[in-house]
Amino acid sequence: MKTETTYDPFAAMRIPEYRNLMMGRFLFIMGLRMMGTLVGWWIYELTNDPFAIGLIGLSEVIPAVSLSLYAGHIIDISEKRKLLLRGVSLYLTCAIFLLLLSGNYTATQLSNHWIAFSIYVIIFFTGIIRAFTGPTFGTMVASIVPRDLLQNATTWNQGIWLTASVSGHATVGFMIALLGNTGSLIIICTLVAIGFLFMYQIKPKPSLNEPGEKKTMDSVKEGLRFVFKTKEVLGALSLDLFAVLFGGAVAMIPVFAKDILKIGPIGFGWLNAASDMGAIIVVILLTLFPLRKQQGKKLLLAVGGFGICIITFALSEWFWLSFSVLLLSGILDGISVVVRGTILQLKTPDHMRGRVMSVNSMFINSSNELGQFESGVAAKLLGVVPSVVFGGCMTLLVVITTWFKAPSLRKMEY
Repeated sequence: MKTETTYDPFAAMRIPEYRNLMMGRFLFIMGLRMMGTLVGWWIYELTNDPFAIGLIGLSEVIPAVSLSLYAGHIIDISEKRKLLLRGVSLYLTCAIFLLLLSGNYTATQLSNHWIAFSIYVIIFFTGIIRAFTGPTFGTMVASIVPRDLLQNATTWNQGIWLTASVSGHATVGFMIALLGNTGSLIIICTLVAIGFLFMYQIKPKPSLNEPGEKKTMDSVKEGLRFVFKTKEVLGALSLDLFAVLFGGAVAMIPVFAKDILKIGPIGFGWLNAASDMGAIIVVILLTLFPLRKQQGKKLLLAVGGFGICIITFALSEWFWLSFSVLLLSGILDGISVVVRGTILQLKTPDHMRGRVMSVNSMFINSSNELGQFESGVAAKLLGVVPSVVFGGCMTLLVVITTWFKAPSLRKMEY
């Protein structure tokens, strides 16, 4: 008699250590997203220049990408829990410096130019920390959860990240309106500190590699070779890199909110949250009803739909249409995030997770932060609306090219 196995959507969350990691990550990411959103609004208030928003992304991506490959080597030879806690505590230190910078005393002592410059310096240091902290979260998932639960754990991991992101984006708009920059940064520091306490309860996760086993450059090359030889991983990462690089309309939301839609900080918060809200909806559905077949084809179709949403957002002058297409873009982006994350977890050997996750982080940092910088440059050269339309069109071009040039990704199933 054949026994049917019942799918348990909460399987990974039943593991206590994984719950602590997810609770800590939720609070940490929520604080970070609040900080990122607040800094974008704050810089635009100080400078009234869309290009200045783009410089935020550049100031973070330079150290994050430059150190990514080295960070992967360090992660693979380090005790993961200690490395993660060190990174979170350093992020908290940067948030405290921003808090001090936002006070009335600083405003009376420094010009807007010097305050903006100081913000860029602090964000540069968060980029250094991010190179080590971001990939460590990915390696911790696999060190806590059994392999047969990795798909479920990855979906939960993406869902927690997206829920924290939307909570941070939406909440900080209201908080800026009610508490100002200083009050908002106090909340951010508190969230990151509580997240640290949850992660502190995780047991040590020693390295599977000996510190002197390989030279740094040999170790880095091994990670890169694996990514470039594994076509499904390379295809998924490349698609994300170029699609988000050109389709990153989110960076220009402060300009759309203030100058085009005229909606103020609360409406700005909702627009910022819209795409993440859509992503949360689809991640919940994918947790309960995971994709069973044709995941590669669905990934490509989702990214193509994302590009169409970005073009529609650029042309909209009505808040509810803008909100709706950003919501839909989040649903489509959520599908691509879950598929890409699952490919990475299932295809990567345990002893190489730090290096592969760092390559992934380098691609993500490149796409998000360089995309933010690209948006700022394009807005200055073309104007805000044409620049976002251009980005959406380039996203569609990337999808069409990948469809024909990467058949293994299009046909991939897991």
